[in-house]
Amino acid sequence: MIPVKVLAVRYLANASPALCKALGAPKGYPALALLTTDCDDATYIALDEATKAAEVEVAYGRSFYAGASNASTPNAGEVIGILAGQTPGAVRSGMEAAVRALERLGFEETNKVPYLAHTVSSAGSFLSREAGVPVGSALAYLIAPPLEGMYALDAALKAADVRLCKFYGPPSETNFGGGLLSGTQSACDAACAAFAAAVAEVAAAPTRG
Repeated sequence: MIPVKVLAVRYLANASPALCKALGAPKGYPALALLTTDCDDATYIALDEATKAAEVEVAYGRSFYAGASNASTPNAGEVIGILAGQTPGAVRSGMEAAVRALERLGFEETNKVPYLAHTVSSAGSFLSREAGVPVGSALAYLIAPPLEGMYALDAALKAADVRLCKFYGPPSETNFGGGLLSGTQSACDAACAAFAAAVAEVAAAPTRG
């Protein structure tokens, strides 16, 4: 697994109302926790974990263009995530949960092709909103480089009783593609396995046709 590097973390106990509004924080959620890392998709999963561990919401999450290897500054990385809560303690607890989750999350690699095929067994408020499914639903989070991602997404959809809820069409900000699939946890596991196998197939023989 390619480990995720946490690059910067900061807290705002009582952020400016104008900033909270601009970021999309819920009304009455003035405390913010800010995070940057070198891996956007793993960070989105970790931010979703934060919403299950504390009374927080993901106010803002955006990927940066061209990926972490082309970051413009040392602490920019690939993504910024911002949690909002009613109290400083809530956002600190949420951020600590996100950072812990990042210790076990990351991309896999096959023949130098990175990919993510991760089952979220119970989606929190962030990913459930992204996918348009109820909180607690199982999701398969699938991401790979453009061709591999589209080829493997097809394999994942055919491998199990899953539904494509969110399509990440290439090129994304980081030039990857994939999607969020919903189904039972076992179906999502099967979809993830099929996705990983298809990425490996392309990586091993990219022009076989």
